[in-house]
Amino acid sequence: MSSQAQAVHVPLINPNETEARLVSLSVANGDQVAKGDVLATLETTKSTFELLADAPGFVAGLQAQQGQMLPAGQVFLYLAPSKDWQPAQTPAKADGEAVPAGLRITQPALQLAQKRNIPLASLPVGPIITEDYITKLSPQGAAETFTIPEAASLADAVIVYGGGGHGKAVIDLLRAAGGYTLAGVVDDSRQPGELVLDAAVIGGEAALAALREAGCHWALNAVGGIGAMSSRIAVFEKLEAAGFQLPTLVHPSAVVEPSAQLAPGVQVFPHAYVGSEARIGQGAIINTGVIVSHDCVIADYANLSPGSILAGGVQVGRGSLVGMGVTVNLNVRIGGMARIGNSATIKDDVPDGGVVRAGAVWPG
Repeated sequence: MSSQAQAVHVPLINPNETEARLVSLSVANGDQVAKGDVLATLETTKSTFELLADAPGFVAGLQAQQGQMLPAGQVFLYLAPSKDWQPAQTPAKADGEAVPAGLRITQPALQLAQKRNIPLASLPVGPIITEDYITKLSPQGAAETFTIPEAASLADAVIVYGGGGHGKAVIDLLRAAGGYTLAGVVDDSRQPGELVLDAAVIGGEAALAALREAGCHWALNAVGGIGAMSSRIAVFEKLEAAGFQLPTLVHPSAVVEPSAQLAPGVQVFPHAYVGSEARIGQGAIINTGVIVSHDCVIADYANLSPGSILAGGVQVGRGSLVGMGVTVNLNVRIGGMARIGNSATIKDDVPDGGVVRAGAVWPG
């Protein structure tokens, strides 16, 4: 057994999901484990992962609880040389400063932020904060410099908040739908002038006030929130607090029945179908090839992934994620902040916060 404690980090299971749900714990603080023992089971919307001990030792510093969402890179526990060993500092604190709710930061980034005296409250909520991001900040976390483009003053100017994979899809959707002039991209984890497709990054969250002052009234939320829907919701809150309006976009190849209702900020992607008298809440994503049948009610911020099929009368709660290829039976209700894994079949109601694994039949 090593004479030093070994940190066990939350792995990045899926590059598109920077958080994983703790499905089950196999150990407790003080337990002795051997190399290869199962420590916990983690789950994303796409896969299940068993976290194994890389070395023998005693479990220490474990604070996570079953059902909790854990950011990749965070210290999950330590494998200590003795049962009474304790870490000098828990990963949820830095110099006594609690990690703000919704902040997604890796353990190396957290340690660097502490060393450079960067207030955690000054870091953006939404993107995962990496060590590289902290490195680019000044020791005091000084605000970035940015230039507001002339296009921001146009009456139809719109910004896209988020320059990741969903951001690229939103830019293409915006151009296909027409009606707006893209002023640029706002992204906390990219540098001003960097290109997303051929759209330039203006700056991070700090640029929002200046954009509004310049006359830009419209903003699109391009944070998909696959790993943590709270990050997508937080962006909506930022945009609304800054005074932006949310355009509704429908791809020309999508079909939306005249009796359907789409709230502000809804994004309907190519070849999707929204049926008669369906109601789609603010900021919901109806992704490529999704079928939303008649009389469905999709609450605010829900994300229906490509190819999911909802029969008539289905209700999807606020902030829920329905994975790719999911089938939901007639009149079923999916609760708020639920997560339905890819290719699952949903035959009965899913409770608020419920998790259905990829490929599963619910109820099992």
